[in-house]
Amino acid sequence: MVLKAIVAYGENRVIGKDNDLIWHLPDDLKHFKRHTAGKTIIMGRKTWDSLGGRPLPKRRHIVISRQADFKAEGCESVQSLEAALALVSGEAEAFIVGGAQIYELALPYLDILEITVVHAAFEGHAYFPDWDKEPFELTTSVHH
Repeated sequence: MVLKAIVAYGENRVIGKDNDLIWHLPDDLKHFKRHTAGKTIIMGRKTWDSLGGRPLPKRRHIVISRQADFKAEGCESVQSLEAALALVSGEAEAFIVGGAQIYELALPYLDILEITVVHAAFEGHAYFPDWDKEPFELTTSVHH
């Protein structure tokens, strides 16, 4: 199974503020949809909440929550990243889609990072973790 993370962040690695995205980038939303449609997406509970508690169409949703009794319609819930990875072990690929804590937990397991860099520094409350670029290779770079 190939584990990917997909994220958009500012030059300072900010990814969100007040449990929401800071920017509206239609091209990046299309990029997200193109890559994740028909796939499993793994996220933390706060990211799930930011979706309005509704699943995105045409995707399997796995939500990681420390709350043992967390349940929501349209998603599977687990209490750890390892439990989420066990659920997708037979799939060709799965995506980590946030938030900050889940990205940090997933870094050692990732095969591919799909990153959109927004070329500005924003204020926010959630940041993509500092990461070791050594094991990764830049394969594509597109400027909008």
